[in-house]
Amino acid sequence: MTESMTPRWRLILNGKSAGDDVVRDAVAALRVGGVRLDVRVTWEHGDAERCVAEAIADRIDTVIAGGGDGTLSEVATALAHRDEPAEALPALGLLPLGTANDFASAAGIPLDPGAAFELIRGTDAVPFDLLKLDAKGETHWAANLASGGFGTQVTTETHESLKKLLGGLAYVLTGLSKLGRIDPLQASVRGPGFDWSGDFIALGIGNGRQAGGGQALCPEALVDDGLLDVTIVPPLEGDLLATIGTAMTEGKDAALDRVAIRRALPWVEIIATEPLTLNLDGEPVEATRFRIECMPGRVRMHLPVDCRLRGNAAKVGP
Repeated sequence: MTESMTPRWRLILNGKSAGDDVVRDAVAALRVGGVRLDVRVTWEHGDAERCVAEAIADRIDTVIAGGGDGTLSEVATALAHRDEPAEALPALGLLPLGTANDFASAAGIPLDPGAAFELIRGTDAVPFDLLKLDAKGETHWAANLASGGFGTQVTTETHESLKKLLGGLAYVLTGLSKLGRIDPLQASVRGPGFDWSGDFIALGIGNGRQAGGGQALCPEALVDDGLLDVTIVPPLEGDLLATIGTAMTEGKDAALDRVAIRRALPWVEIIATEPLTLNLDGEPVEATRFRIECMPGRVRMHLPVDCRLRGNAAKVGP
């Protein structure tokens, strides 16, 4: 293989995983297999931006985010900031090393480092939308999902048996059961042909489908359709038992369909009566007004050919 044909990759690795022997072995095997792979470790805010800029200057083919959803968004954000079109930028890959790996789980990206590298090597990069959020005059980006409502208390207190039975919906039902102790939030959400105001206990605005370790707030979201999937879960005090019964007899998706308000929109604006915190792939952003847009095809990403987050994914099996 000539120098010009040798794949040139740059792994931007979250510092928490710098001593991972499995990652080291996978990197070594990839180098033996003919990939020119350099590693840069992030330690503090701004490191990913600098590493991506260096990769572009070095004419790297693919930058790989080594970490969780937050690391993926940091690297994607650094690419999104550029003036160049997506076709002129390095492709994006993911080496899932986070605690929850919500995006990787939904996208079908292997958690094993060697398999994740082989996925990148064996697939073409495809157009990938990003979520752009403006609040208080500042712009934030995300690759996966913005969520609001509940709080860390719901995630930590959801009973393990309920998690096993209902998956991500367990967090929704736990939140519903806590309505006596957690006040619903209030906001107006509007977009093209959609105008809603009221109380809610959960809000999801997704490019991807899940967050919070499996909360599938936007179960139909696609990363290449130019749309945001908006899910609003209002408080349903009187219907809690019926909702749980539906979940157990008809499945968790049926239960969420029953309680949620859903739309697919190119942009949304949120106006809250009190400061509202949205979790943007692990980054909290607090404001009373937000504008969130889908930026179609802002980067190119290596995804499985049968990835269920792709609208044109290859169909495998019967």
